[in-house]
Amino acid sequence: MNGETLYSIGDLARRTGLTVKAVRFYADTGIVPPTDRTPAGYRRYGPDALARIELVRTLRELGVDLATIRKVMDREVSLADVAATHAQALDVQIRVLRQRRAVLTAVVRRGSTPEEMDLMHKLARLSEAERQSLIDDFLGAVFDGLRDHPAFAAVIRSLTPELPDDPEPDQIEAWVELAELCQNEGFRSTLHGMARDLAVDRASGDATGLPRILAEAVRAQVTPALEAGVAPDSAEAEPIVTALAARYAHILDGPASQDTPALHRRLAARLDRMNDPRRDRYLSLLAVVNGWPAPESLAPALTWTTAALRARTARR
Repeated sequence: MNGETLYSIGDLARRTGLTVKAVRFYADTGIVPPTDRTPAGYRRYGPDALARIELVRTLRELGVDLATIRKVMDREVSLADVAATHAQALDVQIRVLRQRRAVLTAVVRRGSTPEEMDLMHKLARLSEAERQSLIDDFLGAVFDGLRDHPAFAAVIRSLTPELPDDPEPDQIEAWVELAELCQNEGFRSTLHGMARDLAVDRASGDATGLPRILAEAVRAQVTPALEAGVAPDSAEAEPIVTALAARYAHILDGPASQDTPALHRRLAARLDRMNDPRRDRYLSLLAVVNGWPAPESLAPALTWTTAALRARTARR
């Protein structure tokens, strides 16, 4: 045929590295049609058959099924459309594999029981709507009766995890642990108590409340005291406790002179509730899930402050 080189099935197999059986299968299914036949009826293939076989092999290696490959060869669908569809399918598979890897990694790290592994697997597979429902239920319990309070709109937003569409394995693992924590009734109760404390302690017109006390006091006074090795029951701790009590009295809309043992006990109780290690863990996991910087733990400062408050109360 116009001097064009023709190949037998065996020739195609040798040139492409496929088996004769595989090439014959593609020929029999019509994916690689013959260019001509010999007088004896043997099929012969032109150079374009080599290109078709290479394309078929590439698509098969990429996971494209034969029916779709045939449509591509017959120009019923474009190669670009097929590639886009399969890329999306691979994205889904990759996400599933990441979820499975995260669960298995967590099982190894935590030494989980079969029941715990089953729960983690279910949590990792939740849809976006199911994840949102779980978080809404959690935050609804924490801020029960307080959602309309002006202090809590920003707080609720700051406590809401948002797992990305294409999360990293550490984000999936963090989400699984966070979701488990959200279902812990004791933790819910503790956070609800903290929310009620904040609502009670807010002075009229105050837009920040107790967190402002902690943020300012810890950064300005307690952290330096910790770094300097100041003991909470020492004389050096006295001015720090005085400043904390004065700020807390101000938040309560009272005079700074309201520096009494009762005020110290009340503030110590508030800080004790905040010093729940599960709260720190939740905030750390939340940062991983949301891709935020790791938060600085307040636990050492809270422990020091409550000890200093109680030491001062005991001396009075």
